[in-house]
Amino acid sequence: MNILFLGTGTSTGIPSLCCDCSICQSDNIKNKRLRSSVLVRNEGNHLLIDTSTDLRQQCLTNNITHINQVLYTHHHADHLHGIDELRSFNHFNKMVIPCYGNKDTIHEIKEKFNYIFSASTQVGGGLPRLALHIISNENINLGGVSITPLDIIHGKMNILGYKLNKCAYITDCSEIPLESKKQLRNLDILILNALGFDPHPTHFSLSQALDTVKELNPKRAILTHINHKFDHEKVSSQLPAGVELAYDGMELEC
Repeated sequence: MNILFLGTGTSTGIPSLCCDCSICQSDNIKNKRLRSSVLVRNEGNHLLIDTSTDLRQQCLTNNITHINQVLYTHHHADHLHGIDELRSFNHFNKMVIPCYGNKDTIHEIKEKFNYIFSASTQVGGGLPRLALHIISNENINLGGVSITPLDIIHGKMNILGYKLNKCAYITDCSEIPLESKKQLRNLDILILNALGFDPHPTHFSLSQALDTVKELNPKRAILTHINHKFDHEKVSSQLPAGVELAYDGMELEC
C-alpha cells in the first residue's frame, strides 16, 4: 500500500493569501502546502481521502487519472469543496464514484452540493456521479485495504479518522476518544495533525501531537495539516526520532 500526500497544509494553504511572513515567502518547496488530502494506492485501486479545495491542481501535479472511491473525514470546505472535480473522473473512467462519510458529512454534502443530486439541475458541462454511503465504525475493505473508521473530535464536531491496514490518517483532531485510541496503538505509521506551535480549539498543537505520538507509540509518525508557522527544515531538525513533517508529494509504503 502506498500513501501519497496531495496536500499537507491547513485550511488557507501555504503560502496564505496576503501574508508576507518568511514561510509564506519561502523558496523551499516543502514550505508550499496545498490543502490536506492523501491518495491511498493499492493493487491498482486509487482511494482518495477528502476532496480538497485544491483537488484539481493536486491531480494535475501528480498525474492522477483514476479515483475509485472517496473517504471523507468531515465536511469543512478545505476537505470537501473540490467535490465537483470528480466529474472528470466519472467522464473519462465511465464510472460512478462511491463516497463514504459519517451521517453528518453525508447530510452536509447533500445540502451544500444539492445541484449534484437534484433531478431538476441543468446538466450543462456535466455533474459528478456519486454514490453516497454513511459509515460508522464497522470495518470495510476497499481495493484490498482494510479500513476502520474511527471517531475523532474536531472542536465541537464528531468527525472520522481512518485506520488503513497498519497505518492511520487522523487530521483536524483536537481529541481522540479512548475507544479510537485502542485502535491506534503500536501502528506502523500514524499520520496526525499538528497545526502549529500555539494551542488551538479545534486542532492539536505540535506539543499535543508529540504527546499523542508518545502515548500511541507508532513505529513512525508523520505530522500534517500544518500552518505557516512551521519552517520545514527548522522544525524537522527539532523533532524526536521517528517523527517527521509531511510535505506535498511525500510517499509512504506501508
